[in-house]
Amino acid sequence: MKNTRNSVFDGILGDNMVLSSLMMISPVIICGDTLKNALALIFAFTSITFISMLIGSFVPKKLPYTARIIIYAAISSLVYIPVRFAAEGFYPESIERIGIYYPLLAVNSLIVLQSEAKFYRMKRSRMIGSLVFYILGFDAVMLITGFVRELFAYGTINSRIVSIDTLISGLGKPFGGFIFLGLMCGVYRCIRSAFRAKNRNMS
Repeated sequence: MKNTRNSVFDGILGDNMVLSSLMMISPVIICGDTLKNALALIFAFTSITFISMLIGSFVPKKLPYTARIIIYAAISSLVYIPVRFAAEGFYPESIERIGIYYPLLAVNSLIVLQSEAKFYRMKRSRMIGSLVFYILGFDAVMLITGFVRELFAYGTINSRIVSIDTLISGLGKPFGGFIFLGLMCGVYRCIRSAFRAKNRNMS
């Protein structure tokens, strides 16, 4: 039970890979300007990361570190191929808009860096639970960013026009995404500090 709580806290609040570690911020800033783009990125990141990390956990630890990293990258690259084909059926316009950032998800930080440093040091059952919450942490940031930026930059939600009085066109640009992500980081750190203070007072 305690491990589950720690996994939730680490992946979503304690060490959110975007808001805390500042990993994977380029797709969020550059491509996370609409809900459709956000969903396309979430689909790819979730599928590629989970499947690749699960398969990679079976790679023998006796192999040299460099060889293991190369194998992890090769696995994620192979997983990327069917995920890309599937995504083109669901999000054809978004795939073209996202461009080079889509294949870059195949070598994201969780697979290349955190696999050896964090996840593969855990028992497989705990690793899967922790990995799910880390993925959800990215997905939540991507979803919120895409929704808010599309709403206030273009006056739409999922390409459907909505009634809104004020539009901020710059929010759809990369610099607007950078500013919005910075604000999210500030709010996130306040929530995280309050959550940790509450835990200390309860213990």
